[in-house]
Amino acid sequence: MSGTSEGPTPTADLIRPAVTDSNLQPSPRTGAPPLTPPYSSAFSAAPLAMAVVDREGLVTGSNPAFADLLGTAPAELPGCVAADLVDLTSDARAWHAYREVLRGRQAQLRCTRRLKHPDGHSLWVQVTVAPLPAEEPGGALLSVVDISAHRELQAKLRHLQMHDGVTRLPNRTLFFERLSAALEAESYEENGTTGRIGLCYLDLDGFKAINDTLGHRVGDSLLAAVAERLTRCAEEAGYARSIPPLVARLGGDEFALLVEDSTGTEQLADLAESVLESLRAPFDLSGRRLSVSASIGVVERQAAGTSPTALMQAADTTLYWAKADGKDRWTLFDPERNAHRMTRQALASTLRPAIDRGEFALEYQPLVSMEDGRLRGVEALIRWKHPQFGVLAPNRFIGLAEEDGSIVPLGRWILATACRQARAWQVTHPDEPPIFVSVNVAVRQVWDSDLVADVARILKETELAPHLLQLELTESAVMGSAGRPLQALQALSDMGVRIAIDDFGTGYSNLAYLSRLPVSVLKLDGSFVRGFQYESDNSTAVPPNPADEVVVEAMIQLAHRLGLTVTAECVETLSQASRLRRIGCDTGQGWLYSRPVPPDRISELLSVRV
Repeated sequence: MSGTSEGPTPTADLIRPAVTDSNLQPSPRTGAPPLTPPYSSAFSAAPLAMAVVDREGLVTGSNPAFADLLGTAPAELPGCVAADLVDLTSDARAWHAYREVLRGRQAQLRCTRRLKHPDGHSLWVQVTVAPLPAEEPGGALLSVVDISAHRELQAKLRHLQMHDGVTRLPNRTLFFERLSAALEAESYEENGTTGRIGLCYLDLDGFKAINDTLGHRVGDSLLAAVAERLTRCAEEAGYARSIPPLVARLGGDEFALLVEDSTGTEQLADLAESVLESLRAPFDLSGRRLSVSASIGVVERQAAGTSPTALMQAADTTLYWAKADGKDRWTLFDPERNAHRMTRQALASTLRPAIDRGEFALEYQPLVSMEDGRLRGVEALIRWKHPQFGVLAPNRFIGLAEEDGSIVPLGRWILATACRQARAWQVTHPDEPPIFVSVNVAVRQVWDSDLVADVARILKETELAPHLLQLELTESAVMGSAGRPLQALQALSDMGVRIAIDDFGTGYSNLAYLSRLPVSVLKLDGSFVRGFQYESDNSTAVPPNPADEVVVEAMIQLAHRLGLTVTAECVETLSQASRLRRIGCDTGQGWLYSRPVPPDRISELLSVRV
């Protein structure tokens, strides 16, 4: 009888040996004394398979149940090597423990073995070996219990525990068990695989609508049908490969295809594409014809150094990208894109504390009169001096501040700091005409705070005249304003504060509507000014489009008729400045005059033509 080991599980429970009778008679084959009445009758009739083993490991006697279990004749057992009968020699640990029991130096051995019956079937048994007392002639009592039914029940329960009831696919628990095993170094180092792992992580586009409108029964039927198609895709992808992709349902409408021996991103891309193509075909379910698509995040990398958590985080991020990019597609994990996302998350989590820590500073860019080249005002531009990422421009964090509401306290800080600085310039340069300061205001500041009260308080605290403050709002925020925003803008204008529309020309561009708004300044978007790139001393430059100048001139003339002044952004060349001056632009802003600079540099420019 041969056997295979599930793995030794010897124990050392302090249990007294089951046989205590010392009435033994010599065996006809070994000379060892067999059991005699009254214990021989109990030994023979016991339903538990038992055998007495001498100190050399040979069977000296056994009961019929032992012979029946092993499928052999009782007469053939005396003198047999007991360890071979129940497969105790297949691993070093069990074999060592068994010999220690025979020598009386270990209280007990208990282990589980899978044995091969002579008729061909296999059975699982629990083997227990306990020493007989020293005064007894025998060495140990060997008992064997058939636990095949128990093991089969365990296997069924495990299958139920590890598989999804709707799709019959491996569930999240089994998926992570396989994933963890695949990432263990020995799994790919000893088996000679590629050492790479791939994952297609997908969910269904539009499944929730089907589930909500048609009910969970139809939804479950759809999930089961999707599972069948995914399984076919995996079987086709795994043809002639030692380890086919594992298909699992992770929950809801989320599925995963795990490629444990990946050959590279091309293999994963082919698998993802086949999945998309398979799911695009309509599903016929109980007379209903349903259509869904899928979004798939694809990750492929070296198994070494990768953890299940890191792989799933990357897959989840990539799945989000696939959905954000339009759905019904697969997207490959991009480390650079992920780094940007991680940076964004890091900035968002530290934005509010950074205000309290004083990590922000303002720089100022001159607003210059086109007529005489004198400094008329400055635009306050915020910078974040981040301890990890260095100096960050507004486009890196203002959007985040608007999303989480921190733009309100940050906006108050900008407004107060800019007004305080404008007043400081006025005090330190009493002989120069005072310059105004222009501050950008987000729409959320109007809705989520009392902007009018904030401005009034800050002007009072800093002693800055209202006409020396200009507030800039984007065109899309101002056009169509009604209710609270319009009331706030009107109150600020009545206070004497100037209202400017930033990036004008990129949004509604409804000039007629301007007459009904308390706006005093238009700032032309830089895209118009860039059309004036032609330089007379550069023969290779592309000539300007005459239509650009016509459009800009028309906007300037109409703005002037409405009583508004016009500032041109992104002025970079003398030619641009000259042409803007010729068509009546009031002020210019751009690198031709100055980049954004610290406050002390503005002090130097107050008494000179820029």
